[in-house]
Parts: sequence; structure tokens; C-alpha cells
Amino acid sequence: MLRNFRELYNYRALLWSLTQRELNARYRGSLLGFFWTFLNPMLHMLVYMLVFGFFMKQRVPNYTYFIFVGLLPWIWFSTSIAGGVVAISSRRDLLTKVRFPAQVLPATVVASNFFNYLLSLPLMVLLGLLFGVWPTWHALLFPLIALLQFAFTLGLCYVISALNVTFRDLQHIVGNVVMLWFFVTPVLYRVETIPEQFRNWVLILNPAAALINAYQQIFYDHQLPDPKPLAWVALLSFVLLWAASQLFERRREEFAEFV
Repeated sequence: MLRNFRELYNYRALLWSLTQRELNARYRGSLLGFFWTFLNPMLHMLVYMLVFGFFMKQRVPNYTYFIFVGLLPWIWFSTSIAGGVVAISSRRDLLTKVRFPAQVLPATVVASNFFNYLLSLPLMVLLGLLFGVWPTWHALLFPLIALLQFAFTLGLCYVISALNVTFRDLQHIVGNVVMLWFFVTPVLYRVETIPEQFRNWVLILNPAAALINAYQQIFYDHQLPDPKPLAWVALLSFVLLWAASQLFERRREEFAEFV
């Protein structure tokens, strides 16, 4: 695992270059271009607010802001998984080059979506101010939670991208799993609505739930997040990164052949 991280560090200029290229190409040719970074999460928020806030009458104060707090990191996670699963299998043009570091490709997907998330944060703060919700010192824990999400998402992307090289059905399975994953993650509802006897299990078995709940606690509830679920996410992220490193070590030379 350390070897892979050393190579990522050694190729950091390439990683940054590919990330910039991904960000620039994302909305190239569209009329609104960069503004889709803000419009996409806003449109998602409006749809869910209409369905769950108006028709289903969720009794959560400042529900629009509540949705947005959880929706932004979910979009970072889901788009990274969707792009990460094909990060290697779709880049034959790069992998056929001599000694191209394949581990840079999933990292590029996660990093570019992370920058999109960061660019949307001022919009979240502005929305909170419109509802009279001011940031507190608890927001200082944001970098720690974001780091845990980055590590977990990167580890998962490494594993599924490596497996998808030979098992192409995985990319279709992942798309459906992520859709189901969204509804079992407390983005549109409070985690407190889950029966108490199942709540801790949900936060343990669903790392995304632990992360989303932590964002809601620091930005919406203005309290310290529960450290136990986050510690579990940290451990799981380490295991995923280790497993991915083993996959990449064994199959590094095969990627170019199978793609």
C-alpha cells in the first residue's frame, strides 16, 4: 500500500494535470459551462424538497438547507463511484503508454468531484444564511470528515475499477447499487427516524450514512459528530486501500491487455 501512495506522490503533477483536464472538460461546449457545478445540486435539491418537503411533509426545520447539507457530499460520493468504476477500463489510450501509473486514474475521478464539492460549499453556506442558520466552530471539523470520505471513496473506487477491467458487468451493477444506497442513507431524512435498535447498525454497516450524518451534525445540528462510526469508516477505508493495493500489484501488467 505504501508503494502505491509513494507512486501517487511521485506522480502528483500528473494527477493534478489530469484533474484539471477533467474539470475543464466536464462542461465544455455547454452554454452555462462552469455554472452547472452549482445548478446540478440545486436542481436535485428542488426535486427532493418538492417530493419530500411538500408532498410527504417531512417535519424537519429548514428542510431545504438540511437536504443540501447531505446532498452535496452524496453527489461527490455517487459521481465518484459512477466514474471510478470505469476509470481504468475506459482509458486504454493512457494505459497502453509505457509504465503509466494506473492508480492515478481513480484518484483523478475522486479528486475532480471533490473540487466540485468544495466549489459548492459557499452556496450551502449562503443557503443556510437565508434560513438563518449561521456556521459555528463545529464546521472546523469539516476537513477531517472530508478526508475520511476521500479515503473511503478512493479505496472503493480502486477496488471496483480494478475488478471492472475483467468483469464489465460490474459497472451496470454498481449503478443500481448506488441508487439503492442513496435511499438507505439519511440524506433526505434524519437518522433519528431510524428505529433506535437499528440505528447503530445502520451507521456501522453503511459508511456513507456515518459520513452524511457527521456533515449534518457539524453544519445543521451544530454539534460534535459521533466518533465511533467515523472510526469505523477510517478502519474500513484502510482495509479497502490495502485490498486495492494488492489488486493493483498483482494485475498491474494485465490492465493494458484487458482494456
